[in-house]
Amino acid sequence: MNSTQNVMASSAASPAILSRLRLETRPFHDAVETNRFNQALTAGTVTAAHTAVFLARMYGFVQPYEAALRRHAAAFGPEWQLEQRYRGHLILEDLARLGYSGTPPLCPAMPPLETRAQLLGAMYVLEGSTLGGQVIARQLGAAGIAGRTFFAGRAERTGPLWKQFTQLLEAAATPETADTIAASAVHTFQTLAACLTPE
Repeated sequence: MNSTQNVMASSAASPAILSRLRLETRPFHDAVETNRFNQALTAGTVTAAHTAVFLARMYGFVQPYEAALRRHAAAFGPEWQLEQRYRGHLILEDLARLGYSGTPPLCPAMPPLETRAQLLGAMYVLEGSTLGGQVIARQLGAAGIAGRTFFAGRAERTGPLWKQFTQLLEAAATPETADTIAASAVHTFQTLAACLTPE
């Protein structure tokens, strides 16, 4: 393959990463939503206790994920706006409002988050969760439940930040990294499901 073909292959492969991620992660995304909190939301029976348990378990994943992202921040340029994407502190604020005492336990096993490609896969999952978070925030508000800052975190900036992320992901993905990105996204969903719905 000559250099022109390489460029064409790369540009053709990159936009396809989002379609690939949506397709390959769909069953694992669905599995994450089987936790008790989501079921209570759907049934209209969600309580402050459900919310606190969910947020504490979510923190167990978000804290080590964000720690890894901070360790490897140099692999991302300022255009990624990482500082605006950290949300772990919002969970702690919500837990305080909900009367949760103590420090939430961390997930016992995390997906590998040691390379830029692995982090991109995990970011796809966590950044995507901000979209559903807006809906959850409204549902909690309607139920009169405090502790929804994590879900509402980016408010009107949620859509633009997600769009920016997808554009950056499309530009960053290459034929050499696509498999790792996809595998990391799947692994992230699997880990989240285990953390949010423990045995």
